Amino acid sequence: MTSTGAPVRQPLQSRPEGGSASTVVVEHNTVTRYVATVRGHEVRVDQPLAAGGTDEAPTPVELFVVSLATCVAYYAGRYLERHGLSLAGLAVHAEYRKADRAPARVASIQLRVTVPAGLPTGMLKPLHAAVTRCMVHNMLREPPSVDIQIDGGPMPD
Repeated sequence: MTSTGAPVRQPLQSRPEGGSASTVVVEHNTVTRYVATVRGHEVRVDQPLAAGGTDEAPTPVELFVVSLATCVAYYAGRYLERHGLSLAGLAVHAEYRKADRAPARVASIQLRVTVPAGLPTGMLKPLHAAVTRCMVHNMLREPPSVDIQIDGGPMPD
């Protein structure tokens, strides 16, 4: 067995609180591009040209908004399926605004769910209740704990 001299990376130790743990690995690709791997799928991120990127993929912030919008779409679709309704025409449009002062963050997100034509108006309120149960929306309402560790030894005081 030969050693490359490179440190051996150990997987993050998950400490789920009553839930199952999943792992995402993000590695530098080139310049401002990164590749995230989760469950065998690859997701690429980049930055716009104006930010020094190559604009070959969405930014992490855009993926954050995409995550919320697709979660809402999924929950809306499941609601419609459970009621034997068509998903044709279902869409979620998202608009977000960044905060104008520190810290850097998304300040607001507006989502608009376009429902299939002919959806009875009596189903709008229950549909809204269903989509607000999406896990990404729940995380925004009750943020998870986040622990960032830096490999390479103890952190200086």
